[in-house]
Amino acid sequence: MSFAKRSSFDAYKQADTKLEKVLGVRDFLALGVGTIISTSIFTLPGIVAADFAGPAVVFSFLLAAVVAGLVAFAYAEMANVMPFAGSAFSWISVLFGEGFGWVAGWALLAEYFIAVAFVGSGFSATFQNLLSQLHITLPATLSNPFGTKGGIVDLISLLVIAIAGVIVFMGANDAGKVSQVLVFLKVAAILVFVVIGITVIKPQNYVPFVPAHNPKTGFGGMSGILSGVSMIFLAYIGFDSIAANSAEAKNPKRTMPIGILGSLAIAVVLFSAVTLVLVGMHPYSDYAGNAAPVSWALAQSGFKNLSIIVSVVADAGMFVALLGMILAGSRLLYAFGRDGLLPAKLGKFDKRGLPSNALITITVVAIVIGAFFPFAFLAQLISAGTLVAFIFVSLGMFALRPREGKDLPEASYKMPFYPILPALGAIGSIIVFEGLDSLAKMTAFIWFLIGIVVYWLYGSKHSKNNKEA
Repeated sequence: MSFAKRSSFDAYKQADTKLEKVLGVRDFLALGVGTIISTSIFTLPGIVAADFAGPAVVFSFLLAAVVAGLVAFAYAEMANVMPFAGSAFSWISVLFGEGFGWVAGWALLAEYFIAVAFVGSGFSATFQNLLSQLHITLPATLSNPFGTKGGIVDLISLLVIAIAGVIVFMGANDAGKVSQVLVFLKVAAILVFVVIGITVIKPQNYVPFVPAHNPKTGFGGMSGILSGVSMIFLAYIGFDSIAANSAEAKNPKRTMPIGILGSLAIAVVLFSAVTLVLVGMHPYSDYAGNAAPVSWALAQSGFKNLSIIVSVVADAGMFVALLGMILAGSRLLYAFGRDGLLPAKLGKFDKRGLPSNALITITVVAIVIGAFFPFAFLAQLISAGTLVAFIFVSLGMFALRPREGKDLPEASYKMPFYPILPALGAIGSIIVFEGLDSLAKMTAFIWFLIGIVVYWLYGSKHSKNNKEA
């Protein structure tokens, strides 16, 4: 049994040599920012402000960023030492053993499957809103997931995920170039919103900045801020998509720390600016149940044409996120196939040296989830899967440092204030996980139960690591 048998660093390094080294700093920054600044920035600030924290929603974003930032330092060092496809799955397999790596990787797999579908449906909702302004309405059967509001299939979600999959299929370098262009447009639109929004801010909307806590609803006070953190945390999962593609980095020792930490820093600034402007433009209670608060706030302030432009750019931003998620998810599936934990075909390369079978698989699964199934109740599962992986990576620092310069390469970038920061990263991730609602935690438990069964019945029997043992 190979559950605790550590995977070989040299074997991973050799296996990933077929992946072409084509991604540079700009590609990783574009993919990271594009994934982080996507659906969340255009939807979550208003919803969390109305339901949990009021104007203090900015503190929710900042606290989530602090926890994510602590883990990002660990991610940067691990990706520097072990630039392998599969990110946390491969790292934990090398540090703690294949079975532990499987648990971390299985958590991330849930994140990518659901996140791709989540973003695809977010794109569909925004696009349908644009169509309605042009007096174009799709039939209910083609505009909603099966069983939701008379829907059979969300056609737009299906098509946009498929198109994103095709672009990634063309090659990681092409996906990176597309991301750079769209991310530039998205950041420009966000800055325009902030500049225009500042001109119509009403100071009274910030008072009280931290509303009094209501024990019956959970709204307000420190409790409301912390509840907002758990809901917002999925906004910061984008830097894992950078790490998952580290095997394709031109110079991982330089590009990985800059890509991971740089994209997170840019995201924090943009999230904070959008959030503060948004709650200053209108009373936070006006955003209750509003899935497009940025566009709505502009339209209500008399900037209808700009609102349409922002909606278009928001969809462009979500498309960038799709590229990043599909790219990263396919590399994770490839890593599972590479190690024999899932069917070996997932770990095979095509004639261009790309894991096309893994790419097709994640695209098809995401299409099914996003186009045919209502998944709103699974949204927090994205955060749940990510947080489990974050806990593993933070704790993994205590196994990584003693091996650097011995059987593992010495890192050119090191996480500061070791061992304090990795410990805080693990504790912070556990606290945020505890803040998830009970349904999300129950669903996560069921997902991990399925994962253990899959590993026991298939993975452990076909594992290359087990055969070597």
